[in-house]
Amino acid sequence: MELKLISEKGGDKGSAGTTSAKDEIFGRDFNEALIHQLVISYAANARMGTRKQKDRGEVRHSTKKPWRQKGTGRARAGMTSSPLWRGGGKIFPNTPDENFSQKVNRKMYRAGMASILSQLAREDRIRVVEEFKVEHPKTKLLAQKVKSMGFDQVLVITAEPDSNLALSSRNLPNVEVIAAKQANPVALVRYPTVLMTKGALAKLEEMFK
Repeated sequence: MELKLISEKGGDKGSAGTTSAKDEIFGRDFNEALIHQLVISYAANARMGTRKQKDRGEVRHSTKKPWRQKGTGRARAGMTSSPLWRGGGKIFPNTPDENFSQKVNRKMYRAGMASILSQLAREDRIRVVEEFKVEHPKTKLLAQKVKSMGFDQVLVITAEPDSNLALSSRNLPNVEVIAAKQANPVALVRYPTVLMTKGALAKLEEMFK
């Protein structure tokens, strides 16, 4: 598989030919069901339990029997905290310690990530650059650099974490910078273009082989 190699100038003027990538990572068939499972599980694993409901022992109520057991013509009732009553407790209440995580086997995760990268390559949404850096941690510098390369919304993947890029991209809603080891299915499918350094390309090939 050949990926487009560009210079930091970007655009047609910044074209620097192509670079080869492993077919086992960037030449796989599209597996929609597997990719869907990866995206859903990744989002679920990031979810935290923030809901709290009260059961019948936690609601504020009286323990007095609402009315006598027989002779009223109404259904039997013991406490107003019954889940059948308005204002009563929940039968299966939501709690903050809920676990929403979903397990995905390592082999499935690697295959799914390779399928995503392969589809991005087929759709010509991947660009490779020798290196991508900014001299100082300033949002303006990164915004100008991304614009000069012809990108509007882009995911930048570097070989190693770069503090200057990370700090510069925090206030840019359409630009995200991550290291290769932080690559995830949600980020890959979210952005129309993925820009990766040659070092990041080599690491991704090693991670998902």
